[in-house]
Amino acid sequence: MDAVNRFESRVTYRLLRAEYCVGLALSAGLFLAHWDEVRWPVAVALFAYIDVIGYVPGALAHRRSATGQLPRVYYVLYNTLHSWLTAGAVVALWAWLIGPEWALLAVPIHLCGDRGLLGNFLKPFAVPFEPKPHPAFVRFEQSLAFTARLPAGAQGAQGANGVEGANEVEGAGAAVGTEAARLAKVGGLAESPEAAGIAEGTDAGRAVTGGAR
Repeated sequence: MDAVNRFESRVTYRLLRAEYCVGLALSAGLFLAHWDEVRWPVAVALFAYIDVIGYVPGALAHRRSATGQLPRVYYVLYNTLHSWLTAGAVVALWAWLIGPEWALLAVPIHLCGDRGLLGNFLKPFAVPFEPKPHPAFVRFEQSLAFTARLPAGAQGAQGANGVEGANEVEGAGAAVGTEAARLAKVGGLAESPEAAGIAEGTDAGRAVTGGAR
């Protein structure tokens, strides 16, 4: 990922999670090494507040929602409470007002566990609150994998011409699909071989589009 290509491949995503797993191991190791000095009520509270405020409200709303679409306030709550900026402010304020203590390690243990073990980072508004493959991202990953398999000289041509070609195929597939719908409605051909052939052509167009992108 860089400033222009703001995404992770499967490999770089795993590497990023591995880094957080190292942070989790270090935090948990220090926590366990000072087990007898930890104030457990404080540790439990610091570990739990992140999800009690930031995750549970959105998770409950997601389960009650018939469409899975939630108001943005749930995303803002999640991202705010799972941000290292917020966590750092909480730890710094606690250390300043009450004093540093080993129980504060519960905060990095929670955040590193979320990212390293569960693979959960901040949530964009465009994705479901609970993890679910987004169709656009699935197509993008397929396109990225297809491009990566091309010879080095062909990748540039794919980048320049792939979108135009994919749009042409998709446009043709959409036109065929519209014609299939018209025939099925006007001529009662929903179960006929003609309609089946048109539908098959539409599916083929979509498959080619998915591979070209």
